[in-house]
Amino acid sequence: MENQVKSVILLVDDQDTIRFFLEKTLVQEGYEALTAKTGHEAVEIARQHIPDLVLLDLKLPDMDGLEVLRKIKAVLPEICVVMITAFGDIETAVEAMKGGAYDFVSKPINLEQLLFVIDKGLESKRLGREVLQLKRQMDLGTGFEYITGESKAMKKVYDIAQQVAKTDTTTVLIEGESGVGKEMVARLIHQYSNRAKEAFLDINCASLPEQLLESELFGHEKGAFTDAKTQKLGLLEMANRGTLFLDEIGEMSLTIQVKLLKVLERMVFRRVGGTADIHVSVRVISATNRDLSQEVAENRFRSDLYYRLKVVPLTIPPLRERKEDLISFAKYFLNQFNKKFNKTMEEIRSDALEMMLDYPWPGNIRELRNVLERIVLLEDGPVLKPEYLPFTKTGYEESSIGKRIDRILSQPIPEKGVDFDKVVSDLERALILKASEQTDWNQSQTAKLLKIKRDKLRYRMKSFSLDESKEVSKS
Repeated sequence: MENQVKSVILLVDDQDTIRFFLEKTLVQEGYEALTAKTGHEAVEIARQHIPDLVLLDLKLPDMDGLEVLRKIKAVLPEICVVMITAFGDIETAVEAMKGGAYDFVSKPINLEQLLFVIDKGLESKRLGREVLQLKRQMDLGTGFEYITGESKAMKKVYDIAQQVAKTDTTTVLIEGESGVGKEMVARLIHQYSNRAKEAFLDINCASLPEQLLESELFGHEKGAFTDAKTQKLGLLEMANRGTLFLDEIGEMSLTIQVKLLKVLERMVFRRVGGTADIHVSVRVISATNRDLSQEVAENRFRSDLYYRLKVVPLTIPPLRERKEDLISFAKYFLNQFNKKFNKTMEEIRSDALEMMLDYPWPGNIRELRNVLERIVLLEDGPVLKPEYLPFTKTGYEESSIGKRIDRILSQPIPEKGVDFDKVVSDLERALILKASEQTDWNQSQTAKLLKIKRDKLRYRMKSFSLDESKEVSKS
């Protein structure tokens, strides 16, 4: 496939004939091959180019293969290493596997067996990256919801996104108001690209102070600063040969902007506190709800970085300008929350739909999702009625939580009774959801608003599955 992102294999062997033969074989099989004659050379190449897999001979002229394995693993702990051993070195190969090697092959090398082991090793590495990506999504409370729209404007965005995906390395700047679905489009570009099998990692540039953001992006060496007790790989390394999504790029400090520009121009960077250049191949997609051209004019954003980021600009219009999308999104969310809460609200009454179409939705898709989640959670029956909506055509009225309580308290409790625990639980969940939205999901501020400890808040959020409620909230 054109522009296919190749797996990179580092071949370490001091015998010229073996090295040349295996390098030629790997290239013919579609891999990109790097070669090294010595252990020191191998460690330096691994440090700079971050290969996907290392074929490492046990016998090298300058150091033992086990020592090379330890040094490479110290720099790249997740890397897949396959040892090449001579007949009679099986015990040493087993020792190497205890030291972190994935597998070993014996000389004389059986090419079919070698290619099988390489294929298995690369698959293991891919699965490991997927686990890392899922863990990061769970830690950040994010997930991928792909919802297509019906409007011409969004169909044009999707068409451009698919075309951009085929170019492989082109940077993309996605602009639009908060909540319009910028991350969704970024993930779409990744999934349509030749990088789709590699990692998609994301970070909100406004969520961390400058030093922490720098460490998250570039990683750091042990001792680089007070709390750097171990080496840390940054997102640029973890997303190597994949995609890195930088949300709210307009909040990035000028200092980090300079470093990011260098990465985009040369695909080279150094960890914080490090001296070695690290080479990567990463597609960078950024997003902003600010007018970056205005930020450039006011010297708050570097013009050279701005033009480098917007090789392909994509603008996502607000929901109020594509009302035909609102209907399909609303049906999708109703179906989603019916399943989640075991409810049956499948229809939107015509007058309620008219109110929803007239409302400006300043929070866009994120606001629509959260409104429908609250309604399905707190209301019963198969039809969404106008009185369930927490706004008029011009803005918000009394909270739907208050309406729910008023209805319960304004009439006698029915003979069949009420589910006390469920009513209290619904109210508690709704309060946490509302406070979280108000603080943009900052748990410390949410806990302060609700006057509870952060640990208690986190426990409640987990028990109510509210850690899943940010699936669209970051974009």
